[in-house]
Amino acid sequence: MLLVKSLHTLQHLMLNALKIAIIIGFNLIMPQKPLPLKQAIFNRRMLICMATGFASGLPLYILIQLVPAWLRDQGIGLKEIGLFSLITFPYTWKFIWSPLMDRYSLPFLGLRRGWILLTQVAVMLCVAALGLFNPTEGLQPIVFLVGAVAFFSASQDIVIDAYRRELLPDNELGLGTSIHANAYRVAGLIPGSLSLILADILPWKSVFFITALFMLVGIIMTLMIAELEHKHQPATLTDAVVKPFIEFFTRDGVRQALWILSFMFLYKLGDNLATALSTPFYLDLGFTKTQIGLVAKNAALWPAVIGGLIGGILMLRIGINRALWLFGGVQILSILGFVILAKAGAVVWVLAAVISVEYLGAGLGTAAFLAFIAKNASKSHTATQLALLTAVTAIPRTFANATTGYIVEAVGWEDFFYICTLCAIPGMLVLFKVAPWNKPVKQ
Repeated sequence: MLLVKSLHTLQHLMLNALKIAIIIGFNLIMPQKPLPLKQAIFNRRMLICMATGFASGLPLYILIQLVPAWLRDQGIGLKEIGLFSLITFPYTWKFIWSPLMDRYSLPFLGLRRGWILLTQVAVMLCVAALGLFNPTEGLQPIVFLVGAVAFFSASQDIVIDAYRRELLPDNELGLGTSIHANAYRVAGLIPGSLSLILADILPWKSVFFITALFMLVGIIMTLMIAELEHKHQPATLTDAVVKPFIEFFTRDGVRQALWILSFMFLYKLGDNLATALSTPFYLDLGFTKTQIGLVAKNAALWPAVIGGLIGGILMLRIGINRALWLFGGVQILSILGFVILAKAGAVVWVLAAVISVEYLGAGLGTAAFLAFIAKNASKSHTATQLALLTAVTAIPRTFANATTGYIVEAVGWEDFFYICTLCAIPGMLVLFKVAPWNKPVKQ
């Protein structure tokens, strides 16, 4: 009974905090144009962005938070858990099949909604199926299902990103993207908090089934929204595959395009590495799954949301380029907080403080990073170019993170986080080429 009341309280706090954050952020960003609350914040487009953000974030957090915790709880080694990052490779290669989803429609619901519904249902079924297997009896079926979740989740992201860009007018793109990103993080409360709490009182089969049901948020949204007009739908498969890449690499030259792709890979490298094995790290320090669920995950989420809103506000004052420099510096310093936690051990208040600071920095950095990505995607080839750029950002999470288990077992947690800090520096150096301090990003 106490657990149920706690979960209800957590739910109400989550929703109210998100509403308040959105309202405050919007009012600070656009003080000169006061609009009615319903029109400005809770219009249909913003609610769609909230639902799509939640549906996009849920499967990823299942893969990077819930699955590692499940495997570690069942006695699987850190090396094997780290290698599971390789199975999420679809996030890094989604630009390969994104032209197909841009060109061909399914025989139901239209070009975007048809693909969104198909991928959402597939994600829900695959997540529920994970609970049917025991990792100690063999990892093969789990590897297959995790790969399937990653593939369908990455495919969902392709279409949702395209739908959001087509849905939002230019003056609402920043707000809509911010709401999408914050709802994306809110989704982490389910696998990273609620599911872990339930795992202490329910079998893992039930935990995965309950977690999968939260995909109904996205499914219901997909059935309720309208299909949009597609002004730039490719006439041929050749146009869908070739033109987006030609435009990207010829816009400012091949060299600059390569610098941009390098930046996409490097900017979040250190931060991604530091959080790749966060849940096994907390378990190894001696925290219980309930403590992780109630303290660590909430301490991570809300500072990230606040950081994202503050980042969006500051960018209007200082510009995207300077924000990338300043927020990237905060990211580097915040990673060192994990060193403090490794030294302190299982101290709850230290856990909450360190995680809050780290994710505040992550939220700031992500706000500027997403704005930079949006500015570098052509409106005429949105789906494919966004898939390309976001795929590059996912490479560290997939391939570099696969080495984290080996590094930790070789050097220990403390030295591992020092290495993560050093890995964050190259991304800052690339800023000299892609976002100089005194040169504004091309509009």
